[in-house]
Amino acid sequence: MDLKTMKDTPPWDWPDGSAAMFLEALGSDRMNEADRLVAAELAGDSTVINDALVDALLTVLRNVDESESIRTQAATSLGPVLEYADMEGFDDDGDAPISEQAFKKMQSTFHELLADTRASVEIRRRILEASVRAPQDWHPDAVRAAYSSEDDMWKLTAVFCMRFITGFDEQIVEALDSKNPDIYNEALLAAGNWGIEAAWPHVVALISTDKTPKPLLLAAIEAIPSIRPEEAPGLLTDFTDADDEDIVSAAYEALAMAEGSSNENDEEENDLVPIEERK
Repeated sequence: MDLKTMKDTPPWDWPDGSAAMFLEALGSDRMNEADRLVAAELAGDSTVINDALVDALLTVLRNVDESESIRTQAATSLGPVLEYADMEGFDDDGDAPISEQAFKKMQSTFHELLADTRASVEIRRRILEASVRAPQDWHPDAVRAAYSSEDDMWKLTAVFCMRFITGFDEQIVEALDSKNPDIYNEALLAAGNWGIEAAWPHVVALISTDKTPKPLLLAAIEAIPSIRPEEAPGLLTDFTDADDEDIVSAAYEALAMAEGSSNENDEEENDLVPIEERK
């Protein structure tokens, strides 16, 4: 199976030795750019990523002789495993596919390269977007600097990062007034992630018309259980009969999240009631 075929194949159907194939492609100076770009994309998948592939992707990212497209893809591909390792940890019960050493190497490399102004804006943006998947002390200042930029692309990156970094509720609400649809979409996702009540009028407006673009509709559906889970059944049930499978799936997932959130709230309230009064 060649690389182009693998891109259109589910990862669980990839052949044995796929990780080695990606590793060879990333280190090759003879393979064509298109194939190496595919390898950089697929190498970050959770079914294959390991320390060797992390090193290979970081090597590509560091190499100023590589094209911008493959360097940005290398950064993007490292984001998911960075987040997964951060959530799982490295104790005996963790099942992160990489070592703690590789995890720390990613963090330090991202921090170093973000400060390197010789790299293109696009490369540095992707580095920041990938690195916030495992928040560090230096991230808030980096996100604030990006948000204060007059460059809309940096502002877009900043609002994306606010989904992962706490303390930016005010900026997220402000970004909901943006005329840039991409910034608005990221602000909506961030508001949903943090359950920001001020975003509620935007959510209701988006799900109340059939003219809402699909990405915004999906973001609004996703935000509902975080902001007002008790209103999810009344707002989302109709979407479970939509013609679009993505919308149906998003609606069911949001309803399940809302139910789980409601159950947690009930348990918390019950914990506050004296035992003799629960009967």
